[in-house]
Amino acid sequence: MARAPDGWAGLDQVSAVVERLAVLLAAGIAPNAAWGYLAEPDSETEAPPGSAARIVYAVSRAGAGHSIGEAIVDAARANSSVQSESAHRAARRGRPGTPSDLSAWSGLAAAWIVATESGAPLAQSLIDFASSLRSLAQARRDASVALSGPAATAKLVLALPAVGVLFGMALGFDTLGTLFTTIPGLLCLVAGGVLLVAGRSWNRRLVAGSQPTDLTPGLVLDLFAIAVSGGASLDRAAIAVSRAAERCGIGDTPDRIEPVLALARRAGIPAGALLRSEADRVRRDATSDANRRASRLAVTLMMPLGLCVLPAFMLLGVAPLMIAILSSTVGAL
Repeated sequence: MARAPDGWAGLDQVSAVVERLAVLLAAGIAPNAAWGYLAEPDSETEAPPGSAARIVYAVSRAGAGHSIGEAIVDAARANSSVQSESAHRAARRGRPGTPSDLSAWSGLAAAWIVATESGAPLAQSLIDFASSLRSLAQARRDASVALSGPAATAKLVLALPAVGVLFGMALGFDTLGTLFTTIPGLLCLVAGGVLLVAGRSWNRRLVAGSQPTDLTPGLVLDLFAIAVSGGASLDRAAIAVSRAAERCGIGDTPDRIEPVLALARRAGIPAGALLRSEADRVRRDATSDANRRASRLAVTLMMPLGLCVLPAFMLLGVAPLMIAILSSTVGAL
């Protein structure tokens, strides 16, 4: 049974790494050396365990003599391949896998590249980006909480047929024997099994379809804010952001950026604050959309319940009990 994701610790781990990098850079540590300090297992600024530690270590090794931004992307993609394989294995065993945090690392790489190319203060840019990641992590947690109730309900109703079989056995009737040894029972078993599988698959699709589609809302707006904070012109900032987004595999959103830049030009004010405000609004909209999806899910889950799960319950739980009662009655006569 699919469930609402609860493995959103990846964004928190990335934000922890970003904040520690910002502190080290603000203290005058060179970028390559800062990554090296984070990768040391006995360091006081040790990176969080798991995938974050693997990526930090890979970047610290690959960053020397190479673009740190590209090293982050390469390490994150390699780690994402491992996560995807684990997710596939978990899915084959019937367990949901941990979602990949590739988008967060790609965002960090893009922020690093944009700050470097635009001349923005790297430490302050990373602090701003860490704040954005924490906001995204909270939005994901809110969506997960909103989805947990409907997903748990779907899982519960799928257990109804088994409850019906056990209830019949508790009453002293051989419902399992009826299902497997009689022709009417076998017909009920096949039809109920097909309905149960269909209901399970339908539930999975409904829960999966209610997940947020944009895992990093407002990211490109944050990248643009970083670019203009370095004093770059809007045209130069747009080029830097587009180049970084392409190198890191991040989708561009010019339809959201252009109105903000137009307002900044008309008002004659710096665009950075407006861009960050728009990014916050996009994240709030994404959270509201996730909550609406969760509300709709509570209603749409009634369709597989009524059309598949309840008929399967009747066929697998109630019908064998009725057949067993009739068989015992006829036998007694």
